[in-house]
Amino acid sequence: MSTKTVSKAMAVAACAAMLGMPGSARAAGAPSDASPITVQVWLKPDLAGAAAFADAAATPGTSGYHHYLSPNAYTARFGPSAAHAKAVGDWLTSAGLKQVHVSSGRDYVSATGAVTKLTPPASVAPYVLGVTGLADDSDGGSATPAQAKPAAAPTCSQYWAQHVQSLQPAYQGLTKASLPICGYSADQLRAAYGVTSANTGKGVTVALTEDSSPSAMFATLTEYAKTNHLPLPRSSQFRLVQDGTCNDLSVAAGKSAAGHATARATADLTRVDDEAQMDSEAVYAMAPDADQLMVVGGGCNQGLLDAALSVLVGDGAHPSATIVSNSWQIPLGSEPKQVMHAIDLRAAAEGVGMYVASGDTPGLTMPGSDPYATVVGGTTLGLGARNERVFETGWSTDTGSLDDGKWDDIGIASGAGGGASLDWSQPAYQRGVVPASMSTVQVGGKAGGKAVVNRAVPDIAADGDPDTGMLVGYIQTGTDAKPGPYQTAPNAGTSLATPLVAGLVADAEQGQHAAFGFINPLLYRLAGTSAVRDVLPPGASAPQQDRAAYLPAADGLTPSVDVFGAAGPGQSQVIAKGYDTVTGVGSPNGCAFIAGLRKASR
Repeated sequence: MSTKTVSKAMAVAACAAMLGMPGSARAAGAPSDASPITVQVWLKPDLAGAAAFADAAATPGTSGYHHYLSPNAYTARFGPSAAHAKAVGDWLTSAGLKQVHVSSGRDYVSATGAVTKLTPPASVAPYVLGVTGLADDSDGGSATPAQAKPAAAPTCSQYWAQHVQSLQPAYQGLTKASLPICGYSADQLRAAYGVTSANTGKGVTVALTEDSSPSAMFATLTEYAKTNHLPLPRSSQFRLVQDGTCNDLSVAAGKSAAGHATARATADLTRVDDEAQMDSEAVYAMAPDADQLMVVGGGCNQGLLDAALSVLVGDGAHPSATIVSNSWQIPLGSEPKQVMHAIDLRAAAEGVGMYVASGDTPGLTMPGSDPYATVVGGTTLGLGARNERVFETGWSTDTGSLDDGKWDDIGIASGAGGGASLDWSQPAYQRGVVPASMSTVQVGGKAGGKAVVNRAVPDIAADGDPDTGMLVGYIQTGTDAKPGPYQTAPNAGTSLATPLVAGLVADAEQGQHAAFGFINPLLYRLAGTSAVRDVLPPGASAPQQDRAAYLPAADGLTPSVDVFGAAGPGQSQVIAKGYDTVTGVGSPNGCAFIAGLRKASR
């Protein structure tokens, strides 16, 4: 996820006791002139039946393997009934809400009115999965970009250890560190992941769900291709649609918070919002012939959920894509977890892979913990002058700031999210791969509680550290409302890692008789094989310049050092041999990863 700031205060849209007559919907304690908002009452599908179908469709050797449903067939088989949708719609209408509308896949009923709390009456409560749109706010604005416009003379490196800085005094025993990467090119990233000219993603459509619409995206993608010596995109290859409802009181949903290192790595801290551009360009770098569908959800939780769902509903006969890259996050508790679960189940049953960023701070997010999502963590990746891998470790940085000649240890300032879920039990595909130490949680409180084995995340990882990020191209709209010149800036986070993995999966799907759909049952079969690189913590014998990045002083900010691979014993996450809670089973190993997915899917 790019360098976006995580939402700190997403309010929980909890159902509360109504005021007034049973079955009414009104503002509870709100002023009579409360502004109208649009809410979505999500309907309860047959979750158990959908899960059994999705498991069979995704697991090799079962009779249902790769037997997917069309969007309409999914609705007919597992979706809420038309009668239940009508009952909920009638309740909303009787409660005084207007513009009552059942979504095309009968996933929810939307309505507009001056309401702040909404509780279904007993007559329809069994049909309701959850409500979104009531309090979809965050930290006061759209997600803050955390990358910066490069200075004329950037203090960074084109490849790892091109420039090395002595540390005075030493920090954590280190006397030198490398300057961060100015932003890897497409060529460098393609080399890192072993992408060849034969890997293009041809015939595969990748959807990108975004919170805001980029300026001149096709022109930007064309310039990115030119600059990076890639084939130029076809006019039909990229499509952007707006799909998502946000209320005026809603602001952007949470994005990744990988900004510290990138912002500090450059001298000019002019903020640039190039999240959508990074997602598109990362997929293009890995799969330059794949079609891209960018769905803009409007910058709120409800809109982003809408964007993801719209890909799955498609035209009714087919989903709009077989791979969906979601580089955003919603904090746990901000929305009903069953809503995201229902979306992911629909995706798996339709043969669509949902790739979700794990987040850029320790811990879990709502979309990044569901057992039917492929959750992507992050790594710190050093590439040498010849694009060779110098090192790769899990993205978890301990930051020290230089103050009056002394280092102040800030602690783990950024890193890929992960850990064990409190909500979801361990899926079958993780058994025997994820150590009990990384999947066991205590539920029911310390007194009288019990230890249970639950879902662990992430599942896989790719480059995400801002110290080793990607050089992203963008075009801003000027004050005259006209597109400006093509510019570049470094960006990163697990919202970089996610589209990188999505692009590699598109390469693997290229030319196959069926879409891979939900790949986790395949992915965990590849754990410990040559298809994935086991990402390890930095060794004590590693050169000092490969264990930390030095970020020079800039615009009043003191110098700082990011020490790599900080997650470990005593921390909430660890980087370890085999599966770990920063990188999952590891990072994709080029052609072996592509070949491994294809073989495992047969």
